[in-house]
Formats: sequence, structure tokens, C-alpha cells
Amino acid sequence: MIGDFWFGVTWLLNQVAKLKPIKRVPELAVLQQQFDLPDGNSNLPGLDVFINTVDPINEPMIYTMNSILSILAADYPVDKHACYLSDDGGSLIHYDGLLETAKFAALWVPFCRKHSIEPRAPESYFAVKTRPYTGSAPEDFASDHRCMSREYDEFKEHLDALFTIIPKRSDAYNDAHAKEGVKATWMADGTEWPGTWIDPSENHKKGQHAGIVRVMLNHPSNQPQLGLPASTDNPLDLSNVDMRLPMLVYIAREKCPSYDHQKKAGAMNVQLRVSALLTNAPFIINFDGDHYVNNSKAFRAGICFMLDRRDGDNTAFVQFPQRFDDVDPTDRYCNHNRVFFDATLLGLNGIQGPSYVGTGCMFRRVALYGVDPPRWRPDDGNIADSSHKFGNSESFVNSIPSAANQERSIMSPPALEDSVMVELTDVMASAYEDGTNWGKEVGWVYNIATEDVVTGFRLHRTGWRSMYCRMEPDAFRGTAPINLTERLYQILRWSGGPLRCSSHTTVHSLLAAGSALCNELLTLT
Repeated sequence: MIGDFWFGVTWLLNQVAKLKPIKRVPELAVLQQQFDLPDGNSNLPGLDVFINTVDPINEPMIYTMNSILSILAADYPVDKHACYLSDDGGSLIHYDGLLETAKFAALWVPFCRKHSIEPRAPESYFAVKTRPYTGSAPEDFASDHRCMSREYDEFKEHLDALFTIIPKRSDAYNDAHAKEGVKATWMADGTEWPGTWIDPSENHKKGQHAGIVRVMLNHPSNQPQLGLPASTDNPLDLSNVDMRLPMLVYIAREKCPSYDHQKKAGAMNVQLRVSALLTNAPFIINFDGDHYVNNSKAFRAGICFMLDRRDGDNTAFVQFPQRFDDVDPTDRYCNHNRVFFDATLLGLNGIQGPSYVGTGCMFRRVALYGVDPPRWRPDDGNIADSSHKFGNSESFVNSIPSAANQERSIMSPPALEDSVMVELTDVMASAYEDGTNWGKEVGWVYNIATEDVVTGFRLHRTGWRSMYCRMEPDAFRGTAPINLTERLYQILRWSGGPLRCSSHTTVHSLLAAGSALCNELLTLT
């Protein structure tokens, strides 16, 4: 009887959410007309992209690196967006894999620009045999395609080889630099890896290592840099293609056994602080490691809503639906969750906005800081007021008003090596959040399995609204469960997470859990 009553209540809640559906379409042509300049530059605001991964085995590295390649190649001003990879396992294989990805991106990104490639994740692009050509150099496409296919095969071989190369390299260095009872893991430049070692040692094991931040690709100039004609060293004719790449940063936060590091939510809060000191873009979008940019204009679509003159300033986040590859035509396991994404979220779009569902979501940075929306904010100049405890980093606190005003200050490499590195180490420290509001009123919420849903509720509770953005082709795509067992386990994890909540979680979280569970079960039925 209790179960039937609960299903009845959640069914009613679902119907209420569908009473006022609103479909909003991004006006990309208007955005381009208003913000893109004739000289090739753009007045679009900055955008920081977060990707999270932990284990290169359980989360295959090829998917993570494809996601990064699709972000670097996205149709957004090169000097206005940056990519941050959070490696929560502190693994050297992810670091070296990112180095290989940066090298391959130097060819892949210009190839995408020259031929207007879609999608811009090579694994997905090369999996489709035929597609209409929309670029401007059809005479070069066949040879360029063959060349890039070969380059991508070599890139994958290099990634696979890292599992063998890193142990061999470390063994060679250990033989040459023998230490009693210690077998370090060595980087290619001959220095000890500060993160997790292959053979764990004190301060170098999973869950116990120093913080690491490395800028893999520096922030580019604001002027186009054209490539060179084809030659023996350069297989592609890139003489009329902009060769610049967005900034790319590797992060592995400090881990200490005496601290609860709060899993993915804790990692993203560290990304939030590190990115504030390096790029401080007013907008942020986050991805899981197995999701990639399927539509190169997706970032522009999200920015359309954020800059909307009607209510854009009061929009905390723009949620895109989750779509997946390798789903059978009948979608027998309901991987696309169409009842939830195409009905419930569309209905919520007409009220205060959709829920935050963990990936493919664009945020306004200051909303994550716990700042009230402009319509409720008495004084814009008091944005970082003392009621919010952000920690003891003066540089981080000083960055908050700039983010609120959509200003952006890029640190040059020399500054990064000196004074800023001390600040970066500080904000990545395990103890940084002690005595602060991080995980409660600042950043992503802690002590709950589904930090995404509750973080969205917290933003709605403080007066912010959200937007739902569906576009064709799909903005982002990911990897779906391929059998019923994996799918049911996924549903159990998603639906049961909000029930394992902490004392500060509101009753809305419980209602959302029941609604999600009912929704999924009805869909599967």
C-alpha cells in the first residue's frame, strides 16, 4: 500500500511538470551576427570545459581523449575556451596520454576546421563510412581523410603502448637511480612522477599523493596563425587554416588518507578553483569522460541562452539531453530516457527550469559560488561577501567579481611557474576546504551519491532558473550500457542515489528520487 501510494504521488508530480512545456531554440545565426567580428575575432564570453576521469582501465582512455579532441575542435573562439582534465587517480598514463592527444590535436583540429567535420571526435567520425561533404576544399578531402585515418590509427597505438612504455621506462630509470626498497614511476623528462606510482609507495599511492597541475597547451594569441602548405614533414595543406589550439590543463588534486575527498563533486570543486586562477571564464560546462561534443556548435547554443536579453542573467545552468551511441533502433533498454529528457525536462522548462543531470550542462560560474541571481541581488559590488566562506586564497576570492562581470584574465606561463603555482597548490590541497562552505553553499554539493540533482535544487532554491536545450544533431553523445543488467544497475544507481542523502538535503531531493525511479520503471515497462 505504501508503494502504491508513493507511485501515485510521483505519477501526479510528473503530470504537473508537463502542464506547461516550452521548447526554446538557440538562434545561432543571431549570436554569430552580434558577437563574431569581421576580422575573425569574437566578443563571445570565455568558457571553461571540465572533464573528469579516474581509472584508465574501467574508463577506457581512448574515450576520454576523444572527448578532449572534440572539445579542442569545437566551433568556439579558440582564445575564449579552455579544457581542464581532472585525473582523480593521479595516473601517469593519463598525463602521458594527454601529451599524445595534444600532439595529435595539432593535426586533427585544423583538419576539422578545413573540412567542417562532424562529429569532431575521431573515433565516432571514422566509424561512419559515408556522410555528405560540407567543407570548402573538396579537392583535398580524399587525400586528407586517408592521411588523418592513418594518423589516428598511430595515435591509438601510441595510447595503447603507454601501458607498456611507462613500466619499462620506470624500470630503466630505477636501475640507473637505485634507491633502497623504492621503485619510483618516472616521467619522460627524467623526473619522478608526483602522483600515483605503479608500485605504490608512501605519498605515491592511490588516495595519497601531492597535487599536480600542468598546462599542456598554453593559452593562444587572439590573432589567427595560418598553417603551412603540404610538404614531406607536413602531410596536409593547411596554408589557409587557423592552427591555434585552446588551452589544455591537466589536474590531479592532492589526496590524503585522513580526508574524505568527496569523489566526483570534490574533484569538480577543485577544478572550479584552479580554473578561476588560470582562466576564470564566466561560464563552465562539464562532461563525463565518456561523453564528447557531437555538434561543434553546441557551446554556442548554450551561450545563446546565457546571453538571452529576456532572462539570461538569471539563468544558472543550461542542461542538454543525454544521447548515446550504439543504441539499437528500437532503444530496447531506454538508454535515451526520452520520457525524462523529452517530456519531463521539457515541461520543467516552462516552470523554473530542468534539473541538473550530471553531464553536458553549462553553468554560470558565480551561481556555483552561491551568489544570488541579479533579480534578488541588492548590490552587484558585494558579490564575494563575507557570508560565503570560500577559503583562504586571496587570489581566488579576488577572481569572483571578475567572473560575475564576465571579465577574463589569462595568466601567462612565467606567472604560472612562479607566484600562481603556490596559489594553485594551495587551492588543490586536501585541507583547503576545512571550515569553508564548499560542498554546502559553494560549489557542487557533498555527502550524496547524486550530487548533480541536489546541486541543481540548491541553485533553484536560491532563485536561479535553468534552461533546457535540445538541438539537431545532438549536442553531446556518450557510451550507453549494452545489456539489460548494466542498464538496470545504472537506473538503480541514478534513482537510489538521492535516497542516500545527508541531513541537509531537502525533501525535494526525496521527491525527485521517487519521481525518477517511477519514471524509469514506467519507461522500461
